[in-house]
Amino acid sequence: MTKTKNIMDKAEQNILHTYNRFPVVIEKGEGVRLTDVEGKEYLDFTAGIAVFSLGYHYPGYDDALKEQIDKVIHTSNLYYTEPMAKAAEKLVKVSSMSKAFFTNSGTEAIEGAIKVARKYAYLKDGGNDHEIISMNNSFHGRSLGALSVTGNAAYQEPFKPLIGGIKFADFNDLDSVKAQINDKTCAIIMEVVQGEGGVVPANEEFLKGVKKLCEEKDILLIFDEIQCGMGRCGAMFSWQTYDVKPDIMTCAKALGGGVPVGAFVLNEKVAKQSLVPGDHGTTYGGNPFACVAVSKVLDIFENDDIVGKVKAITPYLEGKLQDLVDKYDCIESRRGKGLLQGLVIKPDIPVGEIVMKALENGLFVISAGGNVLRMVPPLVITKEDIDEMIKRLEASL
Repeated sequence: MTKTKNIMDKAEQNILHTYNRFPVVIEKGEGVRLTDVEGKEYLDFTAGIAVFSLGYHYPGYDDALKEQIDKVIHTSNLYYTEPMAKAAEKLVKVSSMSKAFFTNSGTEAIEGAIKVARKYAYLKDGGNDHEIISMNNSFHGRSLGALSVTGNAAYQEPFKPLIGGIKFADFNDLDSVKAQINDKTCAIIMEVVQGEGGVVPANEEFLKGVKKLCEEKDILLIFDEIQCGMGRCGAMFSWQTYDVKPDIMTCAKALGGGVPVGAFVLNEKVAKQSLVPGDHGTTYGGNPFACVAVSKVLDIFENDDIVGKVKAITPYLEGKLQDLVDKYDCIESRRGKGLLQGLVIKPDIPVGEIVMKALENGLFVISAGGNVLRMVPPLVITKEDIDEMIKRLEASL
């Protein structure tokens, strides 16, 4: 029995089977490459699903975490810590928002954003019948609250009844949003670039139209930047490329560079008129270890101009992917923004087979939206990495 088979069998015996994992056991990473327990190397164009934006073992990152381990990892939110204060200051500054709340994951950040929106509306009129509009084909997480605003019936059906007061509109269709608004609407939530839904960027006209509606009716605008944020789309947060600022923003994934951490961030208006002590909490959220990771990641982004690197490399990646569209009949089109890219595969070709063949050829890519080959590589990829990816992907196609 191989080492891979032994570990896989042990995992299946003891871990609840909620993931159909790929038949590979990862042991270590370096830069933009991963190595399995058998010694095979893979070029990673998934980055832990948009988490490892800096790749593996980025200079200075590991040292910051090791230093904090020698101090204290956890204290609870009953006490102040310097790492929390620093991380919050940097996150608020880079997002141009007002207040941050640290969570353990993106799903928890969504839960917090929903509670903020409902509390804000409750304080306005004392009602408990407010509604939130989300988008069809969206994905916001798998807890009951986050699932309730996820626009995919297949994810929702086994777990109903979900939380009430949720309505759905069509992404990039302003009239569809207008049709769902009434005097009970307290918030509109969306991804600026739909990731799981098929790598679909928002239209600028749509975002600005939704923003205008929200301002006119005092509806809170919530942007989910969990996958598309943190530099991936050519700005620190993808909404900044449209100049459409939300009232509430959620982030996670790349925020900690690999350490599990998320956050929801509020503007001044909402921060003053929503959650108060006792309304929301978390035992682990914002612990010193996670906050050192956030702080170091934000420092690296600023000092090493990670966003600038994304802007510089994106046209090269888009050009190479477009070459594949022109060359292969099985690819219908390319879409995406920055280093969140998708190739739309013709419906008669299972995208999962391409993903598996790529794995055999030493390339990590993933699917989205049923027929889209999704690429969310580390933001530090080079032209040479892209050339190697194209070579391995062509072999797979």
